[in-house]
Amino acid sequence: MKHVWMATGLLPLLAMPSLAAELSPIEQLGKSLFFDTNLSVNRNQACASCHDPDTGFTSPFDEFNAAGAVVQGSVAGRFGNRKPPSAAYATFSPILHHIDDDGVTIVGGAFLDGRATGKKLGSVTADQAQGPFLNPVEMGLPHAACVVARVLDPVDPFAYPVGYTDVWGADAAVEIPAEITGLCNDPDAKIDIGDEALAARIDGAFDRIAISIATYEATDEMNPFSSRFDAWVAGTGTLSEQERRGFEVFEDEDKGNCAACHVLAPTGREQRAVFTDWTFDNIGVPRNRDNPQGADYVDPGLGEFLRTDPVYAAYAEDVMGAQQVPTLRNLDKRLSPNAPKAYMHNGYFKTLEGVVHFYNTRDVLPRCADPLASEAEALAGNCWPAPEFEATMNKDELGDLKLTAAEEADLVAFLKTLDDR
Repeated sequence: MKHVWMATGLLPLLAMPSLAAELSPIEQLGKSLFFDTNLSVNRNQACASCHDPDTGFTSPFDEFNAAGAVVQGSVAGRFGNRKPPSAAYATFSPILHHIDDDGVTIVGGAFLDGRATGKKLGSVTADQAQGPFLNPVEMGLPHAACVVARVLDPVDPFAYPVGYTDVWGADAAVEIPAEITGLCNDPDAKIDIGDEALAARIDGAFDRIAISIATYEATDEMNPFSSRFDAWVAGTGTLSEQERRGFEVFEDEDKGNCAACHVLAPTGREQRAVFTDWTFDNIGVPRNRDNPQGADYVDPGLGEFLRTDPVYAAYAEDVMGAQQVPTLRNLDKRLSPNAPKAYMHNGYFKTLEGVVHFYNTRDVLPRCADPLASEAEALAGNCWPAPEFEATMNKDELGDLKLTAAEEADLVAFLKTLDDR
């Protein structure tokens, strides 16, 4: 995909990828919605802006990935606090729930803090899809009515080969009064629908829009399982000797132990591994001094969300700083060979080599004198800065893996086989 950069926001004008397979009407509608930049307050940001297929459905922005990794929203100068996670394979995450197994383990949901639980629409990705439209630091529309109005009356009808009413029927359309749509260009507008019947119809249409997006997100286009690893497992491709050694490190409980969380159990389409168990963990990632919220910002993750949930609030303090275990697919997929990548929720790491070395040596190397040392500075100084949240850090499954330099290199080589092609 080629990007045309806008001088005011470094936001791309997006072209949709060609079809991997014929899509159903609702899948095609969801795809159109996913790539429509007009569904943001300044008509310059789509879901795909931060979840680009050419980067594994995560951020394509070199400037941001090289620094704080948080992407600028539709409104220039407005940033959130967290790197966009990959949207690929997200539909395999279960509805947020807990497991009672020597304590309470939270599983599922979407967003790295699990706040899109799936309990509203029965799909974590449908719940998630509604969030960015109305987030003032993301797509920035002031009300769901604005999303509905723009979907029903698109600027470019040809961008919607299948329209909303083609899928959901004419009776599912909603006429939004001009006094409401007139406020949709103002990200700070306070919109009160007033009419309860109209509000209910808007909510229903907004739900259908989200369900359409989630339906597209479940297709082969976003979850192709087309990596070299998949071909090797299927017997139609090969891995190098180093890559196979890396896989042995990955799955060996006495070495990398990566598969403890990035499970190899068949959980995806046709029973293929998604490389996550959808749990949450605090692995002790240091602060990113380039975070737009400030160098001292720390991300409370799952713990902050659980504080708002009466069922799980009592467990919040035990999981402060925990983030959802991500899929490892497409870790190295990028727009060009030298394009920067960012890893972890705050983008602290810029290399897979640094990530693996951190897992291996976090508890072995001394603390850096500079608590805000970058990954490059830490690697050069043979040290690691303090974690964002030390009290809840996982000290059982990583930190002193005793891998040799050669085993680290083998593991990195294997991880690079997980990019879809």
